[in-house]
Amino acid sequence: MKKKNKVKMTKEQIERKKKKIIRTFISIIAIIIVLIVGYKLNDYIILDKNKQTNLIINNRNVTSNLKNEILIQDNEIYISEQDLGNFFDKYIYEDTKNNQIITTYDTKIAAISLDENKIIINGSNKQTYAHAIRQNDKVYIPINELEDVYGIEIKYIENTKVLTIDSISREQKKAIITKDTAVKSSKKFVSKTVDRVKKGSYVIVISEEKGYTRIRTENGKLGYVKSKKIANTVVVREEMEEEKQIEGKVNLVWDYYSTVANAPDRTDTTIDGINVVSPSFFYIDSNGNFKENIGTKGKEYIEWAHNNGYKVWPMVQNSGDEMLEVTSEIMNDYDKREKLINDIIVASVKYKLDGINIDFENMKQEDKDMYSRFIIELTPRMKYMGLVVSVDVTAPDGSETWSLCFDRHVIGDVADYIVFMAYDQYGASSNKSGTTAGYNWVELSLKKFIETEEIKNEKIILAIPLYTRLWTEDNSGQLVKSPSAVAIKNIDKVLPEQIEKKWDDELRQYYVEYNEGSYIKKMWIEDEKSLKEKISLINNYQLGGVASWQIGMETENFWTFLKNEIQ
Repeated sequence: MKKKNKVKMTKEQIERKKKKIIRTFISIIAIIIVLIVGYKLNDYIILDKNKQTNLIINNRNVTSNLKNEILIQDNEIYISEQDLGNFFDKYIYEDTKNNQIITTYDTKIAAISLDENKIIINGSNKQTYAHAIRQNDKVYIPINELEDVYGIEIKYIENTKVLTIDSISREQKKAIITKDTAVKSSKKFVSKTVDRVKKGSYVIVISEEKGYTRIRTENGKLGYVKSKKIANTVVVREEMEEEKQIEGKVNLVWDYYSTVANAPDRTDTTIDGINVVSPSFFYIDSNGNFKENIGTKGKEYIEWAHNNGYKVWPMVQNSGDEMLEVTSEIMNDYDKREKLINDIIVASVKYKLDGINIDFENMKQEDKDMYSRFIIELTPRMKYMGLVVSVDVTAPDGSETWSLCFDRHVIGDVADYIVFMAYDQYGASSNKSGTTAGYNWVELSLKKFIETEEIKNEKIILAIPLYTRLWTEDNSGQLVKSPSAVAIKNIDKVLPEQIEKKWDDELRQYYVEYNEGSYIKKMWIEDEKSLKEKISLINNYQLGGVASWQIGMETENFWTFLKNEIQ
C-alpha cells in the first residue's frame, strides 16, 4: 500500500490561512454585534426626538413642506398665511382695505382680523381669543380659530412638539395595543424606534400592510407595529361623502325675459328631458344694486318648475355696456362683494331656489382676479345652504372684455359647474360674417378648457345655441348692417324655398348663400344635424351636461331629441 504524500505548507500559505480565519471570526463577531444593536434599537432605544414643532395633517408628516416655522405665543398656535395657503386654502387672501385675512374652505368663508379678536364666519360675527399677527413681514394666523372653518380637529402635544390636524370629514379608526411594544419608523428589522406604546393604550390606525399596521400614537408619532399587537379596531368617525344635486348629466335651459317683463307662464307645459331651468330673475342695476324681477308670476314659475321635478338656478346678470365700471367697482371691494353675496343668499332662501347661474359679461381684463375672488367667496356660502353655483364663461380666445376677463381655471376649480357658452364665434358685433358655432372651434375650445385650463371634464357644461345669424354683405364682401338672429324653428321660414344647402365637413353644418337685390345673404345653419355633432362632444369628452340658449327658439320635438342625444 502506497502512503499519501503530505504537502507541506509554506510560511506564506500559513499566514494567508491565518488571516482568512481571523477575517471570518471578525465577520461573525460583527454580525453578532449588529444583531444585538439591532435588537436594542428595535426594542429599547428611542432615537426620534423633535427639535422643532412637527406638523401632522391627516396622518401625514408635512413638516418638511412648511415654508415658515410654527409659532407658539401665549398658548396660541400660529401658522403662516403662506402655509395655510399650501395646506388648506390656496386662495387665501389679504383684504388690505379692512386689514383682515379672507379664507374659504368647503362650506365656510371667514374674515379674521389683524387688529382685534374677532372673526366673521359666513356673515356671523364671533369673538376670538387671538387675531392674526404680522411678524417679520409675514402674516400668521391662530389655527385654533379656524377649526370650524376648515372642518378640523387640532391637538398640540407639548412634550413631543407635535401638532396634529385631522379633517373631521375623513374616516378615522382606532385600536388598542395588546402588548408593550416599540413603534418603528419602517417595517425593516433594523429601523429606529420613534415611540413606545404601552399595553392598553389607544392608537389611530392608518393602514395595514402585510403583518404590520401603520399607526399614530398618542404622542403624535407615526410608525409601524406588528398587527398581532393591536386589537379591537373600530371606526370612530365615518367618511363624509358629498351628495350631488343632479345625478347624471345636467340638462339646463335658459328662460330669458327682460327686466321690464313678467316671468313667463309655463303652466300645463313640460320640457322633456331637462332637469334645470334658469330664468332671468336677478340683475345688477346701474347703481350696483342687486335687483330681482320675480313677482307673483315668478313665484308661480318656481312652483311650476318644482312640481315638474326641475331644479331652479336663476341667472344673475350684469348686462349692459354701462355695467363695465359698475361691475369693476363691486369686484374690487370686499364689502361690496360681500353685500352682493348676502343679497344672493337671502333671495335664494326666500324663494326656495336650488342654485344660481352667474352670467357676468363685459368686464375689464384687469378685474379677472377679482371676479374670481367673487366666485371664491360666493361658492362656500351657497354650498353651506346646499345650493349649486354655475358660472357662464366664453371661449378662451377673444377680446379683453369678452374673453380675457375670465380665469377659467380658478372658476372651474371653485364653482360646481363652469358653463361654456359655445356660441357667437361670430357674433352681433363681428366685422365679418361667419358661423355662430363651428364644430371645430367648439372642440378646440373644449380642449383648452380641459388641457390648458385644467378643468375637470365633469364640471364643464356645454352651452349650445338654438339660433343662428343671417348676414348681409355688399358685392365687395363688406357687411352692410348687423346680422339678425334667427331661431332654429324659423330658419326655413326665413330662407327662400328650394335654396341649395352645402354641408361643411369642418364646421359640420350647412351653409347657404343667395342674392337679395344688390346684396348677398349668408347663413351657417344650426339644426338638429349640426347640433347633434356638437352635442356628441358631451359624451366624447365626458362633460357634465348641456345648456341651451334659449327656450322658445327650439323646433318641435327638439327636447326629446336632445334628451336622447345626451343619454
